[in-house]
Amino acid sequence: MNHDPDTKMQFLYALRSKGVTDARVLTAMEQVDRSEYVKGTFSDRAYEDMPLPITCGQTISQPSIVGLMTQALKVGPRDKVLEVGTGSGYQAAILSKLARRVYTVDRHKRLVTAARAIFEAHDITNITTFTADGSYGLPDQAPFDRIMVTAAAEDAPGPLLAQLRVGGIMVLPVGQSDTVQSLIRVVRTEDGYDYDELLPVRFVPLLEGLGQD
Repeated sequence: MNHDPDTKMQFLYALRSKGVTDARVLTAMEQVDRSEYVKGTFSDRAYEDMPLPITCGQTISQPSIVGLMTQALKVGPRDKVLEVGTGSGYQAAILSKLARRVYTVDRHKRLVTAARAIFEAHDITNITTFTADGSYGLPDQAPFDRIMVTAAAEDAPGPLLAQLRVGGIMVLPVGQSDTVQSLIRVVRTEDGYDYDELLPVRFVPLLEGLGQD
């Protein structure tokens, strides 16, 4: 984090005050400089706890939500993680500090290309990026220990549930509209899936197909 110590302390305090208390998650978020993933006019607001616009009509989530989603995912150091919705790449970079390998997919090629360039510039070697329709997951790489979805579907997508190993965890926003959404955690069991509702959120919708860029 290339900001002064006061900014860093305020950032971590804001995360803790919103309920991000997992030490590994806080350390990972301290190590990943959010300003690297926020370009242009909003870069000076990178350490405010708010979502910010990025290209392709998408957003970079507010840090406290990133932290709470990461904490809910309970990523272990041996885990193979799928992220649906690369966006700026910020969330994948944090996951890369916690997991063995991260696969991230986005429907917008321009976002994937920009995120990949940041990962390479920072020598992050355990993230693999794909331009694809994330609602279908990455069947060739399945099963996954953990899956995170950073766009809202009406329900947990069937292909993603199928790519979660038994004992695996998926965290995603679900909702019928962009005004009423809940962050949920799904655990795959021997017999099916257990669902927990975590907190109200607002995310861009999970769209099928590829973006136009």
